[in-house]
Amino acid sequence: MFRTLLLCGALTCTGAAALAENLSAIGQSINLDNYRQDVKTLASDEFEGRAPLSAGETKTIEYLVSQFKDMGLQPAFGTSYVQEVPLAKITADQNMALQMGDLSLVNGSDFVARTERISEEITLDNDLVFAGYGINAPEYNWNDYAGIDVKGKTVIVLVNDPGFTSGDKAFFNGRAMTYYGRWTYKYEEAARQGAKAVFIVHETMAAGYGWGVVQAGGTTPKYTLVDNQQNQSKVGVMGWMTLRAAEKVFSAAGVDYRAVKKAAGQPGFKAIDLKQQVKLALRNSIEHKASQNVAAILPGSQNPDEWVALHAHWDGLGMGMENAKQVVLNGAVDNASGVAGVLELARVFKAQVKAKPFKRTLMFGAFTAEETGLIGAEHFAKNPPVPAKDIVAFLNIDGMNVNNATDYTLQYGEGVSELEDYVARVAKNQGRFVKPDPRPQNGLFFRSDHFAAARQGIPSYLFMSLGDTDPQFIASRYHKSGDDYFASWSLGGVLQDLDLIGQVMAELANNGDWPHWKADSSFKEARKASGR
Repeated sequence: MFRTLLLCGALTCTGAAALAENLSAIGQSINLDNYRQDVKTLASDEFEGRAPLSAGETKTIEYLVSQFKDMGLQPAFGTSYVQEVPLAKITADQNMALQMGDLSLVNGSDFVARTERISEEITLDNDLVFAGYGINAPEYNWNDYAGIDVKGKTVIVLVNDPGFTSGDKAFFNGRAMTYYGRWTYKYEEAARQGAKAVFIVHETMAAGYGWGVVQAGGTTPKYTLVDNQQNQSKVGVMGWMTLRAAEKVFSAAGVDYRAVKKAAGQPGFKAIDLKQQVKLALRNSIEHKASQNVAAILPGSQNPDEWVALHAHWDGLGMGMENAKQVVLNGAVDNASGVAGVLELARVFKAQVKAKPFKRTLMFGAFTAEETGLIGAEHFAKNPPVPAKDIVAFLNIDGMNVNNATDYTLQYGEGVSELEDYVARVAKNQGRFVKPDPRPQNGLFFRSDHFAAARQGIPSYLFMSLGDTDPQFIASRYHKSGDDYFASWSLGGVLQDLDLIGQVMAELANNGDWPHWKADSSFKEARKASGR
């Protein structure tokens, strides 16, 4: 009765009862009191927003390791539950101003700027170029950098990709963002082109989030993996600017922003020299320190070297500023809710394995520095405890539906991998259907830790419910101080989603299957190259 009541609300109670009856043995074993306590603890002010390399990280790692030890799970990294992730913490001096031509732009309200280079100061005194969407995509016969040399220059680019405004699915996948639309790609490509700085023009619809999210992320300390060249191959300045600021800059250069934006979405666009000088002094304090990934395993009885992985990032944004006051960004939904889900399923599987061991190894993990660019996941994917080709699947939870149950599960991407078929089958047995991503323009498939695993060829799947059942979440609480734990959460969605995830894991742990990538992609090529 308790679970049935939790499921009432978004559905009729009759429908909720049917969902409750369809819960598997996994779902029936889930203890929502344990789940609630984990979220409440991890999202408490005591954990200070769980920023990497902070006192909040220390508390988080200690909590996770102690939970895995208490469950009786084994360490995933040899004899250790933790994997060191070598980071540089880069804190930009926020007392900076950006000069573009004769215009002085204000940090925070007009632009934000940071770097991943290990440099105490990066100075801009260079030319300004508009490079459309900043995309070089041979398969689409598209190159925004064709015919112009941007080496050592500052580049302005548009957010998302040309398909967003066209709506034509045959053109850059229409409104569904490709990786070319992600800000991470735009910085990567600009670096390959030799640019010294990039500023992405923010527009809320095309970005998928408001300027407040960019402002919060761009004015707080950032973290990066460090290579043996001190990251000098990365673009020097990684920036964003508001639409209003961009319009002023283009107008001062005698260019109609709206007109060139429209032109940039058409084949044959040519980059434009804005004939303006850019000046900026980006000063940084740099701290080198290791952060921690955490993971534990239930070893398989027959094929222990074949792993099925479940993961959620443990990190949040730490402390931030809102209305000139310091606040704790507790990150309850994003992503204490996901970490709690990993912990609860670990408890459930540990109890079940006593009766019947699983053939393959089950891994339960929580990684660092997702919010700064999937850094912990990237390090794990490049340095896994077993070869990447032996990881059967990587399932990732990034924000759970803490509200009432639904009659659907969200799917990010379409025709990507055979994991979609597993999820669809289980959802159908639960009385649910698969609902396509309602915001494909946001490119969520590329924005969470599973993407780092996918780039190594590991079939990966994202379970995410950020604001889907709470329309005000993205606008009012996402990456803000309002993302707190609430005792009023019904957790009906958590129950049904953990049941679904658990069933997929259990099936993969015993059936000997190796899910494949469906569409031709770099993911598929990487898996093929690994021998799978």
